[in-house]
Amino acid sequence: MLRSLYIQNYALIEKLDIGFDSGFSVVTGETGAGKSIMLGAIGLLLGQRADVKAIRLGASKCVIEARFDISAYGMRPFFEENELEYDGECILRREVQASGKSRAFINDTPASLAQMKELGELLIDVHSQHQNLLLNQEGFQLNVLDILARNDAVLEKYRSLYGEWKRTERELAELHALAGQNRADEDYIRFQLEQLDEARLTEGEQELLEQEVELLSHAEEIKAGLYGIEQMFASDEGGMLSLLKENLNTLHGLRKVYQPAEELHGRMESAYIELKDLSQEISSRAENVEFDPERLAEANERLNLIYSLQQKHRVQTLEELMALADEYRKRLSDITSYDDRIAELTALRDSQYGQVKAQAALLTRSRTEAAREAERQLAARLVPLGMPNVRFQVEMGLRKEPGMQGEDTVAFLFSANKNGLLQNISSVASGGEIARVMLSVKAMIAGAVKLPTIIFDEIDTGVSGEIADRMADIMQEMGDSNRQVISITHLPQIAARGSAHYKVYKKDSDTETNSHIRRLTDEERVEEIAHMLSGATLTDAALDNARALLKLG
Repeated sequence: MLRSLYIQNYALIEKLDIGFDSGFSVVTGETGAGKSIMLGAIGLLLGQRADVKAIRLGASKCVIEARFDISAYGMRPFFEENELEYDGECILRREVQASGKSRAFINDTPASLAQMKELGELLIDVHSQHQNLLLNQEGFQLNVLDILARNDAVLEKYRSLYGEWKRTERELAELHALAGQNRADEDYIRFQLEQLDEARLTEGEQELLEQEVELLSHAEEIKAGLYGIEQMFASDEGGMLSLLKENLNTLHGLRKVYQPAEELHGRMESAYIELKDLSQEISSRAENVEFDPERLAEANERLNLIYSLQQKHRVQTLEELMALADEYRKRLSDITSYDDRIAELTALRDSQYGQVKAQAALLTRSRTEAAREAERQLAARLVPLGMPNVRFQVEMGLRKEPGMQGEDTVAFLFSANKNGLLQNISSVASGGEIARVMLSVKAMIAGAVKLPTIIFDEIDTGVSGEIADRMADIMQEMGDSNRQVISITHLPQIAARGSAHYKVYKKDSDTETNSHIRRLTDEERVEEIAHMLSGATLTDAALDNARALLKLG
């Protein structure tokens, strides 16, 4: 439960640090004093979106921190799951920078807003006036029944089965669409593949063909060049080899009279042998180069086929063409296997649908039992709240198809008058009646949920007198069960029943306005409740009335 709340530089609050007790407490104050500001700050701790406009003018950041005692509420699994320190106490802190950056902490460990929101929902429930509108929302009504029926495990399993079924349905729909598209394209794909297969493409073929065409196109030029080089080497008249042979003979004759001629002769002989070998190879290659116009035409025709296929399919290489052919083969193979896969998925979908329906039936059964219990409890709670002729009925129905919450439809039907027609509660209930029904619903489900703290923001709107006393009884009863209930109220009957009374007020200085909150002493409570009874002017009668109310409290 909430033990303390610290707020700094948030809206009209410069600094606020207040402690809270267990049980039933009340908060009062004039309209505009800052009660909603406090609730807005608590909302930040529950993961709501931060607005830099809420930062106090001139401040660089705002800080909101709350300390909770959670030792009695079995929350250790959440902390272990999220790798957070657990010691029976929990500190939530939110910081919002003027730059727009926001940071969240759980027990001084940085946390995500999702984690803070999940933990906040386990710690505190803030019931504001607009939440009365939830009473007419089917999701809220189903949630009430699930809480009463303690359907957590059944609902979790249902949602898991439902998710698997919907995923299979989506996959099946995508497969049908893909199969339809590919079947429409089958003739086109088959034609393209046949054309590629007829080309009989082989890896590396294009490069070899391009080299061969280049050679055949310049065959005469190459042959003439090689022949010229050969003549330069081997001509009988002035050829390089004949000249080298003469020079070798000269060096050979000088060896006897000139010693270096031995080494020079050896080197020149090696060069002669190498050049003679080179000359023979050039001669051989020249003989092998032949201009073949028929082969050139064949190679060019083959290359033109490859180039045209590349251009048609918008690829750059032969390998890409071969990969495209493989892709076409796979698509044709897939088309033939679609029917088998569709049949397989259809069977799986139908099986999963059966499981979803079976689990939904379990939910329906438990919700139906919970609906009868809700009718009994709410009637019993509403009669003392000034509705002696109240009738409340939970109408159950079935959807055409299961949804995320099951296949049940639910409507809360209500009549406050004898022989009145049962109608949807939002259509016939007044604001005060809806407030009483909502309080009764909260009291009913509070017994099934271990929620440490509940804050009611003016849930008593539209009621007064004895009815306000009865509503105070309910909130006091809720606060007696190891739970903390805080009611923000304008009614003296409710304010007098709190075991602790806090007042929110504003103070003006020459330059600014600040909101504050403090716990009232017994005497201050008398004056505050007297003001609530009589207005700004305190009368003896109002003071006596206030003391009487507090004595009753």
